[in-house]
Amino acid sequence: MDAFWDDVERHLVRYGPTFTPRIIERAAGSYVYDSDGAAILDFTSGQMSAVLGHSHPDVVRAVSRSVASLDHLFSGMLSRPVVDLARRLAATLPDPLTKTLLLTTGAESNEAAIKMAKLYTGKYEIVSFDRSWHGMTSGAAAATFSAGRRGYGPTLPGNLTLPTPNAYRSPFRRPDGSYDWEAELEYGFALVDQQSTGAMAACLVEPILSSGGVIDLPPGYLARLKEMCAERGMLLVLDEAQTGLGRTGHMYAFERDGVVPDILTLSKTLGAGLPVAAVVTSDEIEQICRERGFLFFTTHVSDPLAATVALTVLEVIERDNLVERAAKLGEQLKERLLRLRADHEVVGDVRGRGLLQGIELVTDKESKAPADALGHAVTAACLDRGLHLNIVQLPGMGGIFRIAPPLTTTDDELHAGIDILEAAIEAVRIAR
Repeated sequence: MDAFWDDVERHLVRYGPTFTPRIIERAAGSYVYDSDGAAILDFTSGQMSAVLGHSHPDVVRAVSRSVASLDHLFSGMLSRPVVDLARRLAATLPDPLTKTLLLTTGAESNEAAIKMAKLYTGKYEIVSFDRSWHGMTSGAAAATFSAGRRGYGPTLPGNLTLPTPNAYRSPFRRPDGSYDWEAELEYGFALVDQQSTGAMAACLVEPILSSGGVIDLPPGYLARLKEMCAERGMLLVLDEAQTGLGRTGHMYAFERDGVVPDILTLSKTLGAGLPVAAVVTSDEIEQICRERGFLFFTTHVSDPLAATVALTVLEVIERDNLVERAAKLGEQLKERLLRLRADHEVVGDVRGRGLLQGIELVTDKESKAPADALGHAVTAACLDRGLHLNIVQLPGMGGIFRIAPPLTTTDDELHAGIDILEAAIEAVRIAR
């Protein structure tokens, strides 16, 4: 054990705040298992990706078959799984989203979407939320404002921000104290308009900001946002890396709002934990981009293995009614979390949808003061009790937990996890 961590210290590049202090040997279903054989309930679905749980037998079979027969090709070659996936994705989406580009990571899909938007509009400015996370490659990182902006020099020019619509903390209030997101959005775009050079290409947002603190866009927000984009001649690009494929209780989170994006990016959930991503857009946008020389020729574009995995994920979600399952489990999860808020002074807010929900810990409900230290202590206490939860690792947001178990989680597993969370909160409170 000590030799393992010594090797970590000597040989690994540290790419985030800390590593979880367990050596994980295997994973199955809703659990990961450490080197001592301890089962740890995984309420992060890996990196918010494994919607079918770990080592799902259908995915295992599909990968085994594809690796043995057709896994990777020259990027200019096509195979049946890629075309089958494009057709299958289009069938799950409203018109005019019919054209798919198959890639491998979320950052890559957002990078491609940004390039498409710039080429299609002939403009270059990208608007995103001030707590956004869209990836670590250059274009996606330039549109990411929640972390990672300091120390690397200039980002790509033309990236502007809207205020994140955080109903719990926003200063925009109506006379009765309720959240006034309409005024906040108008104010945000007034600032964007003031800064813009008149070259706004796209607005890139998540329907639920996950890394930004599990912020669910208010009903009506997305529709108004699209109107404001259209008024400015810019595209609406939705990043559904974490919200797509059933997690919110809809196949796609935008369905709740009746809004269709101009470009949709998918990743994480599309591969159920394996590296699969996609950009989906309209025939018109694809055609104009083609005429203007759109180039995104990467090593793993249109890989048959990625397509086979994504096809399997779509098939299992439909066959096992996992969208409806996520909605049902989400109702149970919401009920439990609201009860936590009612029973504990340090649970300030509950938010999210389906099986992507969160709680925000505070020092007390009246002050709403962020509780970073408390969040870290509760995280450690949960892990000691057999539950892995993820807190948002940003200053002032260390008390925000993301809860995203697999769609295949059982009722008993869901409630066991929340029981552990409650016990950890109580134990930390007493210890302090």
